[in-house]
This record gives sequence, C-alpha cells and structure tokens, in this order.
Amino acid sequence: MRHLIGRFHEIALKGKNRWRFVDQLKRNLRATFADYRLGPMRGEGPRLMVELPEDLSDEVARERASLMFGLQTFSIGRPAARDLDEIKSGVLDAIRGCNAQSFRILTRRADKQFAFNSPEIDRAVGAAVKEATGIKVDLEHPELTIGIEILPTVAFFSIGKYSGPGGLPVGVSGHAVALISGGIDSPVAAYRMMRRGLRLDFVHFHSFPLLSAASREKARDLVAHLTRYQARSNLILVPFAELQRRIVAQMPRPLRVVLYRRFMMRIASALAVESGATALVTGESLGQVASQTLENMTVITQAATLPVFRPLVGMDKNEIVDQARRLGTFETSIIPDQDCCTLFVPAHPETHARREQVEQAESMLEVDAMVADALGRSERVRLSFPRRSR
Repeated sequence: MRHLIGRFHEIALKGKNRWRFVDQLKRNLRATFADYRLGPMRGEGPRLMVELPEDLSDEVARERASLMFGLQTFSIGRPAARDLDEIKSGVLDAIRGCNAQSFRILTRRADKQFAFNSPEIDRAVGAAVKEATGIKVDLEHPELTIGIEILPTVAFFSIGKYSGPGGLPVGVSGHAVALISGGIDSPVAAYRMMRRGLRLDFVHFHSFPLLSAASREKARDLVAHLTRYQARSNLILVPFAELQRRIVAQMPRPLRVVLYRRFMMRIASALAVESGATALVTGESLGQVASQTLENMTVITQAATLPVFRPLVGMDKNEIVDQARRLGTFETSIIPDQDCCTLFVPAHPETHARREQVEQAESMLEVDAMVADALGRSERVRLSFPRRSR
C-alpha cells in the first residue's frame, strides 16, 4: 500500500478555516485523478494522506501531484510499523538498485511519544543505508532524500521529496473569466490567478476568417495546458472581425485599439455573468504597449461591469517570459499567428485616451447590438484533464 503525502504551507496558516481549503484540495485531487480510484484521504496535521490504488504508477502520481495548487511538497510514502528496525528494513528494500551518489534522511516525528527523536532516527537509518550501499551522506545537496514520517498509529518512509506548485487550491477563491490571447502574457496571468485559488473560464477573441485560424488553435492549446491545474475548463471563442470592421468604418484611427479593448471588456463581462463568474483576469503589464498606459487601462476598465485583475501589471517582459518558460507555455505562445488586435491597427494609436473622448466616439455606434451579435456567434469548447477516462 502506498500513500501520496502532500504537505501544506499556506493552507496550514488558515486556522479555523483550514478545513475549507483542505476539502477543496481533496475535490481537486479526485478530479485530477478521475481515471483512477483514489482511496481514503485524511489530514494529519499539515499533511494530507491519500491512499493510492495499485494500478496508479509512482510516475503518474508524481506528475499529477505536481499540478495540485495547495501542495508545497509531496512524496510517495509506504507504511511501516512504528519500529526502528522495521523502518530501516523498509527503506533498504526501497532503495535497492538506486544509483544515487549521495543521500540524506529527513525525519518528521509528529508523534512525540515515539521512543526516538528525529535526529536519532536520522542517524540510525542513515548509518544503515551507508553501510548497505556505500552512498555518502550530503545534508545540503543530496541526490536522494529519504523521508520518514512518524504518525500516531503508523510510520511512513518515502524515497524522494518533490516540489508542488504551492498556493491555494483552485476553486477556493471563487470563479473568474480570463481573457486569453495566443501570446506570452495572458497564460502566465491566468496561471498566477489559478495559483491564488481562482477557477477560470477563458475567452479568446479572434478575427477568423479575415485572419487565419492560428490564434484559435493556439488559444485552445494554451487552455488545454492550463486545464491540467483545474481538471475542467470552458473556452469561449468570440468572433471579433465584424465588430472591428464597424469600428474601423466609423471611429477615429487613434482610438481603434482602446475601443477594441473596451468591447472585449463588455463581452467578457457578459460571458462572466452568464457563467456565474465575478471577476475578469487580463495579462496587461503597465506601459508594455499602447493600450497599457495608465490612462488607457483606466478608460478600458471603465467598460467592464466586473472587477478586473491584472496580476502582471508590475512585471516586465523578461520576468513574464521567464515564468512562461517555467510554466511550459512559452514555446506555444511564440508560434507565429495573426492576433485580432493586430487587425486595422493605426500607425500612431492613442496612448492617453480620455473617458469623455471615448464615450463621445462610442455614441455613434450601436454598442449593445454589437456586443449582442458577438455573444450570439460565440463558440464554446470544453476541455478536461485527464482527457479521457480509462
């Protein structure tokens, strides 16, 4: 029998509300391992113990646990009797054939009534491993960490300790809609808000068939990647070309980009309300492009009917690119495509738009009808992880 031993950090600080976060984490684990039948789950102090089925490999368990927001670290533990000799024997069996050149023992003694304290267990098991294998001890940078947990009724040992993504379980902070392009920034913004416990739906604006379908395909690939962190996602594809044509035909050239973004906010707000979401998420970074000056972002936000979260607002491009690489979305984001916001963009867009100026221009448009038309022609795509049941 094996257990996933997940360790909290931020969740452990939630006091009397911790149970809400742990319950959400349990639901998320069930969803992410939906193609396997996980056994009982129980809390043990700042840990969550999850019984793993026999047909679930350690490799798959590690891969999926690494996606679980709320887990700071985790390991795959095997039970042993609360006896030092039994623990030694189990550890030696588990590391047989291991090729590591250095190791350390890391013991956590949750039950202080156990006869040996943590340093004594470390020394005893470490001596047995060194004698049996000849591997050297390295307490700072070991190739192999052997974990031992002494709980009130059972002990666990694990070979290897792995990093989780931390943060809060997806869903515990509510539901929002993220505007996702085919670019670098918006997937990073979505990831950062999911890590704060928001469950996201996604909306992508495209100008197909005036432009190629590449941005739609990229958006779907990016959302599929992000869906690994929340098991299920809705992607709404909004046709934007006709709306852009009307803006180009009737509006002053410098205001086009700001007007595009204001219509996106209106449409995304309507979609969010329809789905029960209570906020929007964008990948804007202050000063990065013409639409992201303080004045323009202020005017654009005024078209939204819900709060707008901008988790990248204080980050520069290099920081965002670094996070996109770590997240695994960068290579998809840089595939060439034709984004809708590049269509009919003027050579000198307005960078300091004023509300009265923009509203006066919009008074010449049938704003509600244009929004309703785009909403009526939107497509919904449902994505899930794992993609198919076994």
